Amino acid sequence: MSQSIGFIGGGNIAEAMISGLKKTNSALEIRVTNLSNHGRIQGLVDRYKVIAAPLKELVEDSRVLIIAVKPKDVQGVLKDLTDFSLQDKLVISVAAGVPLKLFNKYLPGVAVVRAMPNTSTAVLHSMTGLARGDNVTDEQAEIGEKIFSATGRIMWVPEKNINALTAISGSGPAYFYLFAESLIKAGIELGLSEEEAEILVLETLIGSGKMIAESDKSPGRLREEVTSPNGTTYAALNVFMDEKLAQTVLNAAKACAKRAEDLEGEYSEC
Repeated sequence: MSQSIGFIGGGNIAEAMISGLKKTNSALEIRVTNLSNHGRIQGLVDRYKVIAAPLKELVEDSRVLIIAVKPKDVQGVLKDLTDFSLQDKLVISVAAGVPLKLFNKYLPGVAVVRAMPNTSTAVLHSMTGLARGDNVTDEQAEIGEKIFSATGRIMWVPEKNINALTAISGSGPAYFYLFAESLIKAGIELGLSEEEAEILVLETLIGSGKMIAESDKSPGRLREEVTSPNGTTYAALNVFMDEKLAQTVLNAAKACAKRAEDLEGEYSEC
């Protein structure tokens, strides 16, 4: 991947992407600008040897621009970008709930890809959804694929499915972190030390994930195979069923998707 990448924004998702990209190619030229937190940028420079650059330099010297600011700040960034020529550049947005039509309004004719990675990009296991704008060439789409494939798997989806994808894979890591946190607390409550509980939960989650990934059996089938009638696992799963875990998960995913839709709704006049 020879192209220079410029990050506008240096928050958590930007750092996760930078960390993952640098792991796969330490020589990759990455520029970063953050319009509000210069201390944060210096930390990225120190940790990943990226180049801190003002917006003008970043735009001029980067073939790919990744907009990684909070959704509320995207419109301001786009207004700033109208001062520059973006011909032949690929713009990628990783801001949740910001539709392609907003980019078309401020940057007409510019190639834009809407992306939804997750923070597992830092360990090269992200699942990233990509929605292609009308002006993106096949070559530019391939560049976008290479950027995100370097840190995990990708899936091209129509833009109308991005919010659903956000609810499953974009925010998904946090769901697993919450479950892990809860299981660790349960272990401590049952008499384990914190260290013991953390090791047990970590290895169990890793092993279960590998089983799902490497087996040709569905998660439901794998669950059935480790659940003996009236056994210990059966007793635990009955509690989850009685507490309607599946419905809770569905409600949470719907809430996430709706929040993304609400964010998009703020740009309904575009």
